[in-house]
Amino acid sequence: MEMTGERRIEAPRQTVWEGLNDPEVLRASIPGCESVERTGEDSFQARVSIKIGPMAARFTGKVQLSNINPPESYTISGEGNGGAMGFAKGGADVSLKEEAPAVTLLSYAVKAQVGGKMAQLGARLIDSTAKQMADQFFTRFAAQMNAPQGAEARAEAGASAEAPAPRPSAEAALPPGTVPTPAPGTPVGDASPVERLGAATGIGAGLTEHAGGTPPGGQAHAGQPGAAATPPATRPAPPPAPAGISIFSLLPDEIFGLPLLFWGGSAIFVVILFLLFVLG
Repeated sequence: MEMTGERRIEAPRQTVWEGLNDPEVLRASIPGCESVERTGEDSFQARVSIKIGPMAARFTGKVQLSNINPPESYTISGEGNGGAMGFAKGGADVSLKEEAPAVTLLSYAVKAQVGGKMAQLGARLIDSTAKQMADQFFTRFAAQMNAPQGAEARAEAGASAEAPAPRPSAEAALPPGTVPTPAPGTPVGDASPVERLGAATGIGAGLTEHAGGTPPGGQAHAGQPGAAATPPATRPAPPPAPAGISIFSLLPDEIFGLPLLFWGGSAIFVVILFLLFVLG
């Protein structure tokens, strides 16, 4: 299997070179990578889980760097063992070209071979899987290279946004020997310059009230000398509750010109006569 390509990365060449030699950056960039450990100055050990078609395997491999020319190029070679699934070994030449102070062109040429059960899947499936993994690697690697610069920019923007604007000092705002003058219409015309300053800043007014006096342009509070007693506010009396309605008030006073008492007595007299003549 042979594969070549290049990728433009928005980062300085030195930053890209350091990322290619950083185990944590490589672990976050390699698809399915479980761990990357440095075993020497120019060697690494990695554990990667990959899936090729219907087969999944976990490879444990060793990587060696050679032909190192920082920060321009190096050669990477290694081999991995996937147990019953087979093995893989090969190498790649990697070079970095500085297109701009913050733009690096990364070029690579890979040669590799696989054996065991994986070789039975066919060269076309293996090549497409390798190309897909290479695209994922460089996409993640470019994001890793851009992350520190973006974090610094966001930190600087957040620091400038959170820094409070300096508040002007009252003492620094007034030149030496200047007496503050109240705005037209403020009731402190007869106050002394010190009282005017207190009324303008709100400090002198509080001190005057604490001493029992009346602040310039203000009114004395209750309990202080000169405070007039304010009569308590009277609340209006509630309206009288409506009188209850009796059923007897609905009866008429007279029936056919005769009082109601007459008709009641006549009814009782008729009942007595009925009891005497019928039952007696």
